[in-house]
Amino acid sequence: MLHKYIPLKQQRDVGEMITTYFEFFKQNFKPFLNIFISYNGIFILGFLGVSYLLVTGFVGIFSAQSGFGIENDPSNYIAFFIAGTVGFVILFLITALLNYSLAAVYMIQYEHNKGTAVEKRKVWETIKQNLGKIVLFVILAVFMYIALMVVGVVISFIPLLGSIAYYIMILAFMSWMGLSFMTMINDNKEVTDAFGEGWKLMKKFFWKSVLTNLVIGLLLGILMMVVLMIPGILVGIYAFHSLDTGVDLANSPMANIVWTLAIALVLILYTINQSLSQFVNGILYYSLHEETYNEATRERIDNIGTGE
Repeated sequence: MLHKYIPLKQQRDVGEMITTYFEFFKQNFKPFLNIFISYNGIFILGFLGVSYLLVTGFVGIFSAQSGFGIENDPSNYIAFFIAGTVGFVILFLITALLNYSLAAVYMIQYEHNKGTAVEKRKVWETIKQNLGKIVLFVILAVFMYIALMVVGVVISFIPLLGSIAYYIMILAFMSWMGLSFMTMINDNKEVTDAFGEGWKLMKKFFWKSVLTNLVIGLLLGILMMVVLMIPGILVGIYAFHSLDTGVDLANSPMANIVWTLAIALVLILYTINQSLSQFVNGILYYSLHEETYNEATRERIDNIGTGE
């Protein structure tokens, strides 16, 4: 057993879901992180490479245009920057798809195993079995998000109320996508059916879905800011010390290494945050599903009736 089993199939209000989320987070972060690193190792190296290209390209362009660099032709650095940008977009899409899936499948396996250790092999097998549906789901979700952004631009012209409405729509959309994804994997539904079921749950429990994502999203944001403060302070101290001692940050190899590691760390933490965000909707899914269908409640009643 990992720790005391946390049953996910229970009806919960917003406060209880927030408490359950952090209990689940505390109990499962380390084992999930092991799975995360196992399947993200090559992408972590990729983020280091992308960060190096971005830093080298940006610093090179700045130096060439400012006349501080040895070369005045920035074309090579522009190529580095473009390659880094393209690489970042590709890595972002791949890791978003992977880590969204890892978090959802991990929760499903956890609930299925009743708290026993989740095997990373079974997590990956489940993802492979549903890979086609996952890719289609993400493609459709991207198009729907673009449509939502267009609506958001229109309503944003309404002072204050437009911004509030748009933010609520974003939270509702995140809830809908998370609930739909969990439905697709857990209930083995087709993509369109999963969207329909996710919409049904989100619409029926709209404010519970929105408030849960809002509160936990804010808390996760604060947590990420606190974590990023440590490398941020160290980089700030290095930059201040370098300027104080007259080091040319634009042409310093050590400075490039520091900036590369800092950007790579931000990107890696962001990918972890993608998974932690999906944990929110996993707990939300099991709570709303149970409140709608009472499957776990009926199962417990049946077990009592059979003397188990």
